[in-house]
Amino acid sequence: MTKKVKGIAIYGKGGIGKSTTTSNISAALAKMGYKVMQFGCDPKSDSTNTLRNGTYIPTVLDTLREKNKVNAHDVIFEGFNGVYCVESGGPAPGVGCAGRGIITAVQLFKQQRIFEELDLDYVIYDVLGDVVCGGFAVPIREGIAEHVFTVSSSDFMSIYASNNLFKGIKKYSNSGGALLGGIIGNSINRPYDRQILDDFAENTNTQIMEYVPRSVTVTHSELQGKTTVEVAPDSEQAKIYTRLAEKIASHTESKVPSPLGVQELRDWGKQWADCLLAQEVN
Repeated sequence: MTKKVKGIAIYGKGGIGKSTTTSNISAALAKMGYKVMQFGCDPKSDSTNTLRNGTYIPTVLDTLREKNKVNAHDVIFEGFNGVYCVESGGPAPGVGCAGRGIITAVQLFKQQRIFEELDLDYVIYDVLGDVVCGGFAVPIREGIAEHVFTVSSSDFMSIYASNNLFKGIKKYSNSGGALLGGIIGNSINRPYDRQILDDFAENTNTQIMEYVPRSVTVTHSELQGKTTVEVAPDSEQAKIYTRLAEKIASHTESKVPSPLGVQELRDWGKQWADCLLAQEVN
C-alpha cells in the first residue's frame, strides 16, 4: 500500500517572509529525516533559492516552453539535506495568468505520479497569498494540500491578505478543499504584535502556530544563499523554525475559519489603532 503524502500549503502576502519561513520549515523537516519537496508557486521563482545556495533553477513553465514533452524529473533539483526543489514559474512578463504555472506543474506531477515515485512524506506549496487569481487557489480547491497555513505579521495589509485567504478556504470547504491549520506569526518582536495576531486568530476561529521574531541571523544566512537551519542550526531562530516544523508535522486537524466581513475587519483595525494610540499617550 502506497503511503499518503501530506500536502501543506503556506500562503502569505508578498514580502511577508513566506518563502523564508517555508524554506526553513522544509530544511527542518528534512533534518528530522522526512522526505520533503518544496513546490514554489510564485512567478518570481525564488522560493527554493536558500535551499540551493542562492541559485535559481529552471521552472516548469520555462522548460515546457522549450520542449513539447517534459519529464518531471527534468524540473526537480536536490537542495539542502535532500529536499526536492521545484519552481512552477509563470508566463512571460505581461502575458497570461500568473497562476497558470501552478495548474500546469501540478497536472504534470500528478500525471507522472512523481509524489508517489519519490516516496515523499511532505509536499510543501509556497504560494503567493495576495493575488486574486484562480491558479493560486489550486492547492486549496484541488485537494492536493490537506492543511493550509498563512504567514502574517501584525500589519493590517498582511492581516487583510490572510482574511481574504480565509474566505477562499471557507468557499471551497464544502467541495473537499483544504482547511486552515493556523497562522504563523512572522516579525513578531513587540508585545502588541502578539496581542493583535492573537485577537485576529480568536475572531476568525483559528490558532497561532508559532511566533517568529525578526532576526539578523536570518539576514546573515540569506546573504549566504542559505536557510538559518543550515547556517546557524544552534541559534535561537533555528530552534524556533524547528519547533514550528515539529508542530506542522504533528498537526492533524484543520478547520474552516470564520473570516471577517470587509466592514468588520475595518472596525476591528480601527479599535486596535485607537488602543495603540491610547497606549502611546499613556
